[in-house]
Amino acid sequence: MKVLIITYYWPPAGGSGVQRWLKFVKYLQNFDIEPVVYTVDTINYLKEDKTLANQISKDIKVLKQPIWEPTDLLFWKKKKNQKNGVSNVSKGGFLSFVRGNFFIPDPKVFWIKSSVKYLQTFLNSNTIDVVISTGPPHSMHLIAEKLHQKNKIKWIADFRDPWSDLYYNKDFNQLSFAKKRNKKLETSVLKNADCILTVSNTLKKDFAKKAKRVEVITNGFDDEVLTNNLIRLDKKFTISYIGLLPKQSNPKLLFSVLKDLCLENIEFKNDLKLNFVGDISDEVKTEIIKNKLEDNVNFAGYVSHNKAIEYQKKAQVLLLLIPNVEKSEGILTGKLFEYLTSKRPILAIGPVKGDLSKILEETNAGVVVEFNDDKKLKQEIYSLYHQYKKGNLSVVSNNIKKYHRKELTKELASVIKSL
Repeated sequence: MKVLIITYYWPPAGGSGVQRWLKFVKYLQNFDIEPVVYTVDTINYLKEDKTLANQISKDIKVLKQPIWEPTDLLFWKKKKNQKNGVSNVSKGGFLSFVRGNFFIPDPKVFWIKSSVKYLQTFLNSNTIDVVISTGPPHSMHLIAEKLHQKNKIKWIADFRDPWSDLYYNKDFNQLSFAKKRNKKLETSVLKNADCILTVSNTLKKDFAKKAKRVEVITNGFDDEVLTNNLIRLDKKFTISYIGLLPKQSNPKLLFSVLKDLCLENIEFKNDLKLNFVGDISDEVKTEIIKNKLEDNVNFAGYVSHNKAIEYQKKAQVLLLLIPNVEKSEGILTGKLFEYLTSKRPILAIGPVKGDLSKILEETNAGVVVEFNDDKKLKQEIYSLYHQYKKGNLSVVSNNIKKYHRKELTKELASVIKSL
C-alpha cells in the first residue's frame, strides 16, 4: 500500500511542525505502508535542525518543488523574522492585516496550482492509494482536495491545529469577506475529506459537526527521549519551558507569583532559575523585566531537538503553557508527550477541564492550574520547592507507552487501511 503525504514542514525544518509526520514516515513501513513525501524545495525555514534529516530512511521517496511566497519580496521583514523567531511573527499591524485578508488561507496559497500540476503528473504514472495532507499551513489541504476530486483517490486531512479558530488568527484583523472565504475553504475540506485526523478529543468534537469521519491520533515521543545517558539534575530549582512561547501563552500569573515568592523568601529567590529554551515572545521578556526576575532567568534560545531533550531531563520542574484563548480546552502541545518521558514534575497553566488535564491525571505526571488561579499556583510551586529542598522532587509517570510514535503510527496505519 502506498500513501502520498503533502507537508510544508520537513527536514531541515526545525520546531514542532515537522515532528509529527517525520515520525509517522519513520515507522509506516513497519506496517506495510510505503510513504511518498511531497514538500517544498529551495526555502529557508525560520528555524532549522539539520540533525532531523538523519531520521529519514534513504529508501523514502521525497518529492520537492520550489515555492514562492509573497514574504519573499520583503527581504527586510524576512531577515527580521529570522532574528526574532516564530513567536514574534504574528504581532498585528499592517503586514498581519495584509496576510490575513489577501493570502487566504495562508501565504502558501501560491504553491497550490503548481503543486497540483506536478503531483497530477506523478499520479499519472504512479499508483497511490491514499493522499494525506497536514496543516497548518492549510493550503496543503487545498492541494490534496483538488487531487482527491480529479482522481477519486481516498484522502485524509490532518489538522495539527484548528483552521479558522487558530489562536493567532485575531492578529490578522480579518474583514468579513476574508473570514467567510476562510470558513468556506475549511468547511469544504472537512466535508470532502474521507477522514479528518486531529490531535485532541475537543478538536474532534468541533470537526465532527461537519466531517463525515474524525479520528484522534495525538502527538507523541520517540526513542531519542528514552536514552539512558546519565544526566545530572540542575542544582538550582529550575523551572524549564521548552518550545515556542507566543504572546498568547505569556504566563503573567506565573511571573507575578514568582515575584511574590522571591520577596517573601530570599532563599527561594537564590535557588530559583527559570529556563526558556526556544522562541520566546518579546511580550514575555517584557513581563519578566516588569516583575524584576531578570537575574533568575536564562534564555537558551533555539536549540537542536537533542539539546532540548537534555534540558527537559535535567530540569527540576517542567513548565507547560496553554494559550489563554477561546477553545483552549482542545490544545495539546507536542512537547507534552516528551515531557511525560522525562520523569520530572509537570506544572501546567491552562484549562483545568481540557484534554491536557485528562492526560496529566491519567499519567500521574503533573498538575494543571487554571489561568487566573494565583492561590493554587503559589501552593503548587511552594510544594514543589519544598520537595526540591528535601531532595525528593520526582514523579512516577505511568500509562505513557501508548504515546510512543511507533504505537501511534500503528493507529494511523489502521485508519489508512480502513479506507
